[in-house]
Amino acid sequence: MGGKIKSWKKRWFVFDRIKRNFCYYGDKHETKLKGLIYFQAIEEVYYDHLRSANKSPNPSLTFCVKTHDRLYYMVAPSPEAMRIWMDVIVTGAEGYTQFMS
Repeated sequence: MGGKIKSWKKRWFVFDRIKRNFCYYGDKHETKLKGLIYFQAIEEVYYDHLRSANKSPNPSLTFCVKTHDRLYYMVAPSPEAMRIWMDVIVTGAEGYTQFMS
């Protein structure tokens, strides 16, 4: 879901463990970056069981990445994809924390 205009858009996400972030583009062929989330900014990743994401195209596959300054609502294409992405994001964020310790 968009940050300023609250509408749902498809995005292509790229997870980079070395740079400790994940970024997103309009699609997989796009070269202009739409946004970037640093692992150290991630506070929480959770399933949107409260359905706070308005008009999600698929509420049961909606999850949230909470950072210091924004909530990123995302919809996965399947339950398996949602579980994998949530695990990868949490692992990346926790890995960053462990790296800093």
